[in-house]
Amino acid sequence: MSINTYSPHIIVGACVIVLVVMLLIAWGVARQRRRLRSGELRQRFGSEFDHAVVRYNSRRQAEAALEARLKRADGYQLRPLTAEERSRFVSEWDAIQSRFVDHPRGAVTEADELINNLLQARGFPGGRFDQRADDLSVTHPRMADTYRRAYGIAVRSGKNEATTEELRTAMILYRALFDGLAETRTLTIRRSEAA
Repeated sequence: MSINTYSPHIIVGACVIVLVVMLLIAWGVARQRRRLRSGELRQRFGSEFDHAVVRYNSRRQAEAALEARLKRADGYQLRPLTAEERSRFVSEWDAIQSRFVDHPRGAVTEADELINNLLQARGFPGGRFDQRADDLSVTHPRMADTYRRAYGIAVRSGKNEATTEELRTAMILYRALFDGLAETRTLTIRRSEAA
């Protein structure tokens, strides 16, 4: 059979079928890429991924927000603390912690301020709390939830709505943040070994 014997309807139909198949393949590839990227984001951000899905009430919007955090973080000039800076921050933390017994609300407020100063010293940009927590989640995703919980108690403390036990919890959470950001775990081990 020659090509002239095919009706135009058959040719158009074949072209439509080929086009539909190509669109289905493209859709499948795009969907697979989204799944892979979604898996990468979930692995990188951990529970912060789930927090973002709840916060944005959409998986796609959460993924877009996490992608935006990663792009924003490319511009950060993060750095470790110098030995002098670390020593100064450890001294400040020790002073704040010692004031907790007599002035728990004030100590929690000071702990929050110290964490903010520590974040800035490490190179994180300032800004409102939500932005700081989002920025922290890029490099320390497990700490972001700790930061949010501690900050929530600090806010309630500022309104005289936090119990002493909640204030104690905030100090424990801030201590975990402090140790992670100031990288003092080795100092803590050395102190205990020296005792």
